[in-house]
Amino acid sequence: MLTSFIEGLLCCLASKSANVVVPVESSEAADGYEFVEVKPGRVLRVRHILPDRPVVEEPTQGGIVSCKRKITVYRSGQLFIENLGERASAELKTCQNGDTEPNSTVEVELTDGRNSSPPVSIPEARSESVAAGNNTATPETGASGEAPAAGQHEPSQPPRKRRRKPKRTLVIDCERRIASCKGTHSDVALFFIHGVGGSLDIWGSQLDFFSRLGYEVIAPDLAGHGASSAPHIAAAYTFYALAEDMRLIFKRYAKKRNILIGHSYGVSFCTFLAHEFPDQIHKMVMINGGGPTALEPSLCSIFNLPTCVLHCLSPLLAWSFLKAGFARQGSKEKQLLRENNAFNVSSFVLRAMMSGQYWPEGDEVYHAELTVPVLLVHGMHDKFVPVEEDQRMAEILLMAFLKVLEDGSHMVMLECPEAVNSLLHEFFLWEPITLPPPKKEPKTRPETAKAQTENTRSSSESAKVRPSSAKQT
Repeated sequence: MLTSFIEGLLCCLASKSANVVVPVESSEAADGYEFVEVKPGRVLRVRHILPDRPVVEEPTQGGIVSCKRKITVYRSGQLFIENLGERASAELKTCQNGDTEPNSTVEVELTDGRNSSPPVSIPEARSESVAAGNNTATPETGASGEAPAAGQHEPSQPPRKRRRKPKRTLVIDCERRIASCKGTHSDVALFFIHGVGGSLDIWGSQLDFFSRLGYEVIAPDLAGHGASSAPHIAAAYTFYALAEDMRLIFKRYAKKRNILIGHSYGVSFCTFLAHEFPDQIHKMVMINGGGPTALEPSLCSIFNLPTCVLHCLSPLLAWSFLKAGFARQGSKEKQLLRENNAFNVSSFVLRAMMSGQYWPEGDEVYHAELTVPVLLVHGMHDKFVPVEEDQRMAEILLMAFLKVLEDGSHMVMLECPEAVNSLLHEFFLWEPITLPPPKKEPKTRPETAKAQTENTRSSSESAKVRPSSAKQT
């Protein structure tokens, strides 16, 4: 602690950062590491594992999912999502009386939402309270239709709802073919993107596991992290600068079908790539990514302090990260941090990363436009991201599967590597069930005139009663 304080004091006097991350000398391309210069003077370390596998052309059938959504945004901030099409959920296609309709919608009438938080609603069948607004009774008459007496006060009527015009309306109508992705498929690539303070080493268990299964894996180090270069300028660590780096890395290694796996801040870059390359992104995994909100740096944050002060507080920040990032704080967790090079960045990079998280486009509508299947993995003991945020994300996304691990926290891929690997592999092999086309019921052939005459004659004869004979009389 004293050494850190002295280094921070020297940092203030010299007006420069004490730590500068530079590419390490030991990493070579032969070890599976590559150094990619995305811009002049901006070099990123990338671990690229291309397994030795026989080229096997396997048919990829999969299933076709119809993605039809209508997203309406009102000026009050309310978001209204309508899931349309034949593959909408059963709740959206089934009315309350049991009848089924291809598209069930709700007529939305917004009240003044200044005193209430803007909710996000998924349309359901029309309820009785909504239909009750179509009654023929006028405000001048009571429930029985009679006017109130002169001495009686008219009962207070509820405030009339005011219809508001939507701010904008988006319609998504497309079809996606979703097939299983096996390690033997040569057109599949896995991209792993870490978050703030991490490095590609936090994916060590996942990279080894899936490379042994035959997958091609790509994991880059963000600028200033791991063994990538660390420019000493704050503009190099904004969201758009880092997203442009990931876009160039993706274009360099992308295959026909790509799966994005992001952790924490890296989830935002995965969402950005899914919008930039919708036809090449096959599936996506979000690990403790948080809710679908636009990014904006906090004004009252410890990371707004000067760099030298943050350097003095670096031991405290590391201890806080260990406390909040792991469910248990023991020697094993501390060793995991050291071995995986996590939270080992300079104070300048850390401050610039936290201050550069400005992404106003990444709001709820931006996430609702995604049509790619998404697996949400959340550690129950995560103190950085509450589980309610991932639940909110699961409601917004079109095809989302939320899995909560009870023994994990924010660094769940380090705490529960076997469970995370199993979840990811199961999701990679998942494909929707292709329902067979409905069988047409055979039409009954109408009876001929001759058959109808015979049936009528037989029925009339059976109805008649034979008269008694004269002998019987």
